[in-house]
Amino acid sequence: MLRLILNILWFVLGGFVSALLWMLSGVLLAITIVGLPWAFAAFRIAGFSAWPFGRQVVARDLHSGREDLGTGPLGFVMNVVWFVLGGWYLALHHLVLAFGLAITIIGIPFALQHVKLAVISLAPVGKQVVEA
Repeated sequence: MLRLILNILWFVLGGFVSALLWMLSGVLLAITIVGLPWAFAAFRIAGFSAWPFGRQVVARDLHSGREDLGTGPLGFVMNVVWFVLGGWYLALHHLVLAFGLAITIIGIPFALQHVKLAVISLAPVGKQVVEA
């Protein structure tokens, strides 16, 4: 019940906007065709940024028990490209928000969710969001 309340608060106080922006970036990446592999990662982050409480990010190969295209060497290269072109400043953005929220007692749960979003923003290819 607490997760539901926190997710509703998160969604109303900015998660909705964050998810919409991530979905917009996923659509823009998909339109370019070249950005299609990263579009799936953006959609994954959009879902996670809308309802982060009670969910965690794990490596897809460890969760499913098998490797695929995004978890091998190609996934590593795609994550390096993502990191260089945008992942680092997205993660920095989430860390700054987390720091600002962490200095208030009420904001600590939200700060922890921003840290999770920072981690997935660094290298989203080959990751999966699962229930905690």
